[in-house]
Amino acid sequence: MKLVKTEEAVGAVLCHDITQIIPGVVKGPVFRKGHVVTEEDIPVLLSVGKENLYVWEAQEGMLHENDGAEILRQICQGEGMEASEVKEGKIELTATRDGLLKVNRERLNRINGLGEIVIASRHGDFPVKRGDKIAGMRVVPLVISREKMKQAKKLGEGEPLFQILPFQLRTAAIVTTGSEVYCGRIQDAFTPVVEQKLAEYGIQTVGKELCNDDSAMIEEAIRKWQENKVDMIVCTGGMSVDPDDRTPLAIRHCAEETVTYGAPVLPGAMFMLAYKGETALMGLPGCVMYAKRTVFDLVLPRIAAKDRMTVEDFTRMGEGGLCLSCPVCTFPNCGFGK
Repeated sequence: MKLVKTEEAVGAVLCHDITQIIPGVVKGPVFRKGHVVTEEDIPVLLSVGKENLYVWEAQEGMLHENDGAEILRQICQGEGMEASEVKEGKIELTATRDGLLKVNRERLNRINGLGEIVIASRHGDFPVKRGDKIAGMRVVPLVISREKMKQAKKLGEGEPLFQILPFQLRTAAIVTTGSEVYCGRIQDAFTPVVEQKLAEYGIQTVGKELCNDDSAMIEEAIRKWQENKVDMIVCTGGMSVDPDDRTPLAIRHCAEETVTYGAPVLPGAMFMLAYKGETALMGLPGCVMYAKRTVFDLVLPRIAAKDRMTVEDFTRMGEGGLCLSCPVCTFPNCGFGK
C-alpha cells in the first residue's frame, strides 16, 4: 500500500472501505475496498474527510485479491454450478441443477493449509438443489504473492474441487419381506415410506413384491427385477440377525459384490448394500419405516447419483452417524451424517 493525495488518486485501487456518516440518514461504505477511483469520486472523497488515501501499489510478484479469487474459482468450479462476479475479493458458487455435491476434501484441506487462502463450502455427499449456495472463496490480504497462487494451482490440478453429480437412477423395485405382511396379518406400512423417499430423487417404483421369510422366495423376487433391469432393488424387513430373517442371505446370493452388512449409523445399523453390475441392492432395517431420518437418507442420494459406495465410505460414517431424534427435525441442516 502507499499513501497518496486524494486529488492524485484517479485510477488507483482503494485498499480499504471509505465510510460515509450522515446522522439520521446513512452510515456505511460509500466506496468499497478494491474500488478504482475516478475523477467524479474526488469531491465525494473530500466531502467525507479523505484528503489522503491508501491505495494498492502494484508490485512485481504480487496479485490483487480479485485476481487471486479468480484463480481459486478456476480450481473450484465444476459442472452444475455458476460463479458470481468477484466482489471485494470474493467469489461464490451456486448450483445450477439438482444433484449430489462431491467435494475433494483432501485437496481442499491442502489448499486451505497454504495460508492467506480461504475456500469454504457446504458438506459434500449431500443433495443440493438448483439455486443453493455451494461455496465461497477469497484470498485474505488485499494482495497475495504469485508464488503462493502458483502453489494453489498445482495442488488444484485435475478435476475441480467441487462437482454436482446429477441424479441418474429412474426406476426401482421394492421387495417387502415378512410372514406377518405376506399372510395379511398386518398392513404393509414400509413400502409407502420407501416409495416417497425414492420419489424425492425422481425414482419411480415400477415393481412391488411381497415375500414370506424364505430366502429362496426373496431371491426369486430379486432376480425377477434384475432381469427387468431396474436401476435399484430395495428389500425391506428381515434384516436382523434373528434366524427367521433371511433377507441378507438372499441379497448375497443375487449380488456380485457385497459392500457392507452393517453401518455405524443409528438408526440404521443393520443396513445392507450390494451391487450386481450397476444395479444397487439394498436391505433396509425396520427403523426406516418409523424413524424420521436414518442411514437410508444418507445413502440414497449417493446411490441415485451413481456415486458407487465402498466399505470405507461406511466406515467414515461413524462420526456424525448418531441421529439425535430432535423434536423438530431440521435434516439435512444438522450434524447427522456429517
